[in-house]
Amino acid sequence: MQHDPTRTSSVFLLCERRPSLTSTCSTPPQNFAEMLPTEISMKIFGELDAESLCSASLTCKLWHHLIEESSQLWRRQCLLVRAVCQREVDSDRRDGLSWKVTLVRNYTRCCLKRDWLRGRYSHVRSAEELNGRKMTPLDTETWGEILQAELDR
Repeated sequence: MQHDPTRTSSVFLLCERRPSLTSTCSTPPQNFAEMLPTEISMKIFGELDAESLCSASLTCKLWHHLIEESSQLWRRQCLLVRAVCQREVDSDRRDGLSWKVTLVRNYTRCCLKRDWLRGRYSHVRSAEELNGRKMTPLDTETWGEILQAELDR
């Protein structure tokens, strides 16, 4: 398909109808968050996992602002972590920590605990097999859950 220089791009038409906060019609919008209503952008960001959400927040100032200011995005991710680390997440929330801080504090712990409970480390023969894996301190109750899961296998 050849480019037709007489056709007006859809991005230009959108900009012409509704200028964004950060761009003018003389320059096309840089990304979807400049063109779409905030609610739609938040739905798109809501489809990301925790790591992708953190990466997206580093993309540009607008994305950073939208993501950092959305308690709902962090809450959703934190509730996924809570499925594995309920006690830890509930404790942090009782202590008044924000959803984002609670997620950051418990994300690595959740991944490690989930791997242990799934048996990923059931047959480790040497420390070299663990190289490159993120490890984090776990409390005695968590170790008790892990040991019980190992005994049940």
